[in-house]
Amino acid sequence: MRERTQVLVTGGGPAGTTAATVLARQGFDVTLLERDRFPRYHIGESLLPSLLPILDVLGAREAVERHGFTRKTGAFYGWGGQEWQLRFDAPGRPADYSFQVIRSEFDHILLDHARGQGVRVREQTNVRHVTFDEGRATSCSWSAPDREDGRTDFRWLIDASGRAGVLAARQLRTRRFHDVFRNVATWGYWRGAAPLEGAPAGAIGVFSLPDHGWFWAIPLHDGTLSVGLVTDKRSFNQARSRRGSIEAVYHEALGHCPLLARLLDGAELVSALKTESDYSYVTDEFCGPGYYLAGDAACFLDPLLSTGVHLAMYSGLLSAAAIGSVLRGDLDETTAQRFYQTAYQHAYERLLVLVGAFYRIHEGRDAYFRRAQALSHRDQQGLRLDESFLNIVTGAEDLADAQDDAVGTLHDQLRRPLDGHQAYGLGGHGTSQMLPLPTSPSQAAAGVYLTLGPHVGLRRTTSDPHPVRTDGIG
Repeated sequence: MRERTQVLVTGGGPAGTTAATVLARQGFDVTLLERDRFPRYHIGESLLPSLLPILDVLGAREAVERHGFTRKTGAFYGWGGQEWQLRFDAPGRPADYSFQVIRSEFDHILLDHARGQGVRVREQTNVRHVTFDEGRATSCSWSAPDREDGRTDFRWLIDASGRAGVLAARQLRTRRFHDVFRNVATWGYWRGAAPLEGAPAGAIGVFSLPDHGWFWAIPLHDGTLSVGLVTDKRSFNQARSRRGSIEAVYHEALGHCPLLARLLDGAELVSALKTESDYSYVTDEFCGPGYYLAGDAACFLDPLLSTGVHLAMYSGLLSAAAIGSVLRGDLDETTAQRFYQTAYQHAYERLLVLVGAFYRIHEGRDAYFRRAQALSHRDQQGLRLDESFLNIVTGAEDLADAQDDAVGTLHDQLRRPLDGHQAYGLGGHGTSQMLPLPTSPSQAAAGVYLTLGPHVGLRRTTSDPHPVRTDGIG
């Protein structure tokens, strides 16, 4: 069985459905292949306000609002002996709320919406191999339990296959895990937990442990509380050897977090615990001849700042804009891919810097865990950390030293309250206001910026129709 489509999307999560929907709404022929049958379980339940403008672009916001997810109006931190809250209704934020979602339901809404916008969706279809013709991705083979194996030819591929990484992890082998953030996450769902006093409505709770990690607590609309432990791999393995089981490690850690333990006093753990490890990684290139990597297929960072779905939908939107512009003849392929690589990498680097800096707040002499999260020289290779720092902290005048220790300098800035902000107000979910969509010439990446109307696409900041290729991308 052989088919053809203009754009093939592998993966039906937020990255894949965002890209597919944007392209289909512009009249392009889009096929989406998803390995599982939806709804399917996924972690990553706490969303940032920066996603609401993207839901508007998709035309999916009403469906998400109607579903009844917990409305998230901020975040609460019990970190390093300090307690503070961050509200989303501060000036300059893209929206004054977001959502805490059950991902199986949220992702299903987006996939069904993509169908309704004209995307040809095929679930339970496993992409096996991508074929390159003279160095360019041109087709893929796939299998499905209810029909004969097949092949789909395409003009463009968007690999949004998540951690499975059809291209980067399995085929090109260009994914590398960070020396930093080699952590383990263990989580489960509690029923009957008390509300978090003094926190914004629907807030995520983030609670640090003395030396070995932190907890998240996310209230969901089905009445459960998602509670996850994040710790470094060494400490986790030592604790598991000492205590004998993952469950014992999890409950022992809760005993070291009195603020969270009070919320769970009288509550019941109503699920088995789930565990993931070594989940922070990056791919050498986010795009190449005939293909784009979006969402977790390209990179993923520690969940401290709840940025997973943001990066997924952000990259889905940018990849669709780049491909649509080339298909319409608005831009050449090299320019579009240079924009995507630059814009996506900058977003990733800003978060990489901020996560590393946040972990270093209140680090003490014996704080092994937070020291273990410091960016190594290998992690910093190829990253423009000084430029990322500039994009995060505004108003700094002399950044000469930041080029060698951008994370350390940002850490110092994070510990200082800004005018009109309470102490530590830059941390955590404040990133959502620092990652705007590049929709103006002043926010251009590689001389190109994003346009949302009359259609989603890219536009040059100059009139030069033949830019000089300088970075080898494409």
